[in-house]
Amino acid sequence: MAFLRFFLLFSLLSLAFSYETLNSHLLPRPLILEYQENIENQFKEFDEELKLQCTSWRFAVEANNLSPWKTIPQECADYVKDYIKGRAYTIDIQRVSKEAGVYAKSVELSGDGKDVWVFDVDETLLSNLPYYAEHGYGLEVFDPVEFDKWVEKAMAPAIEPSLKLYEEVLGSGFKVFLLTGRSERQREITVGNLNNAGFQNWDKLILRAPEDHGKLATIYKSEKRNEMVKEGYRILGNSGDQWSDLLGSSTANRSFKLPNPMYYIP
Repeated sequence: MAFLRFFLLFSLLSLAFSYETLNSHLLPRPLILEYQENIENQFKEFDEELKLQCTSWRFAVEANNLSPWKTIPQECADYVKDYIKGRAYTIDIQRVSKEAGVYAKSVELSGDGKDVWVFDVDETLLSNLPYYAEHGYGLEVFDPVEFDKWVEKAMAPAIEPSLKLYEEVLGSGFKVFLLTGRSERQREITVGNLNNAGFQNWDKLILRAPEDHGKLATIYKSEKRNEMVKEGYRILGNSGDQWSDLLGSSTANRSFKLPNPMYYIP
């Protein structure tokens, strides 16, 4: 009986040791580390692919290759935020303003006071980033009521490279016309905001009259440029962040598109 007990105990211990050994070989530590590394690589590859896709989307926006869109893609929310808040947006704005300045200095003006440079206001001269920072940098559908509340605060800061260009254009002898989609009822607020941001001495500030509300921006701005041309003005330069600022009829000799991946105005 003692021998039988000893034999059973030995058998059980052998089985226990063999089970422990088997488990240790089934899940060795190096394989766990390798699995984690593969997961990290997969996430890295996914992030790189997403960044490429969002960069491609932004390029399509700036090249006017997309159909009208209402919000930025959900998956590109962080990308657009990082772009707008980062160095890339600043460099892009600086490049546009620099090239526009080179062109402005190269133009031989007639001297009759009819040579005009047209500037849009929002996201061209004034930055509404404080507002869009509270609304997902374009992730939310545009709310005109909420945006008007922001406009009424008259707190939009200057886009510094645009302010520099603005001063260069004035210094070169151009007449400066500001053509904005803002409402005529916002004239006083807009003038105060522009002045506080450093913009002075423009010749005309054109806002939407009651009869202009409801018109697409491309049509509205084309009509206003048509009126300039009928009055004998020559539109030599135009700066805007939307293609609707620049396209249509009576276009400028040279137009300069500032980047804006946050919203689209047809």
